[in-house]
Amino acid sequence: MVRVRVDRDACIGCGACWALAPNFFEQNENDGKCQIVKQYRAGGDIAVGEAPAELVDDVKSAAEGCPVSAIKIE
Repeated sequence: MVRVRVDRDACIGCGACWALAPNFFEQNENDGKCQIVKQYRAGGDIAVGEAPAELVDDVKSAAEGCPVSAIKIE
C-alpha cells in the first residue's frame, strides 16, 4: 500500500485522475474537484488515502498525468 494525498486547493477538476484511475479517484459532486473513493480513504478524509498494490500503477499514472501536480504519493 502507498499513501496518497490530493491537494484539493491546487486541483482544477480536469478529470485526468479519475479517467486514469477510476477505481481510486472520483469527482466531488459539490465542487467538481478530485477526491479519493470512500473505500480507500484514510480516516474518512476525502483527500488522503491508501492505494492497494493492485491500484498503485494506476494511481502513479494519475499523479503523472495531473497537469497541476495535485496528487502526491508518499
